Amino acid sequence: MDDPTTKRAARYVRVSRTEQKLSLQLDETAELIRRRGWSLVDTFTDQGVSGAKRQRPELNRLLDQARRRTFDILVVWRSDRLFRSLKHMVVTLDEIGALGVDFVSVSEPFDTTTPQGRLLLHLVAAMAEFERELIRERTRAGLAAARRRGVSLGRPPVEIDMDEVMLMRSKGMSIRQVAKALGVSASSVHRALKKRG
Repeated sequence: MDDPTTKRAARYVRVSRTEQKLSLQLDETAELIRRRGWSLVDTFTDQGVSGAKRQRPELNRLLDQARRRTFDILVVWRSDRLFRSLKHMVVTLDEIGALGVDFVSVSEPFDTTTPQGRLLLHLVAAMAEFERELIRERTRAGLAAARRRGVSLGRPPVEIDMDEVMLMRSKGMSIRQVAKALGVSASSVHRALKKRG
């Protein structure tokens, strides 16, 4: 019978190309789990899947199992195996942390089972927020500078041949059909008709 006080660990491993080996990640995560006295209950493996992809089958299964609380700790060999970006890391760790799941990286100092590890992740989250604010600030400043220079912002207006629209409409074509024939949106055709009166 399992000891109810033993922490249940799951691990996530990923390689981008199918010819790459998972053995290092599997060995290192297994060793950390054994050393910490945790019980390995699941392994999530995305093989031949880029970390840049939003939809990774095993990452989705991992999040589902976290919501079901089937494990207490998520172990990775390195955070870039799991996360696409700093923002993705912060969002995902917030989500699993709210479910009571801790996060440990074998080769980095990320370990939410310790006060120092939690502090480090709070600093990482603060840096991610700071980076988002800087991007917003630079974007606003760039848009304001462009406006001052008289640059027209947004998409150029769509040119629609109203004679052609009227001809198609007289043949019984719907606005949607006209739009498709002209290669514009139905709302653009509708606005042009409304403007014409």
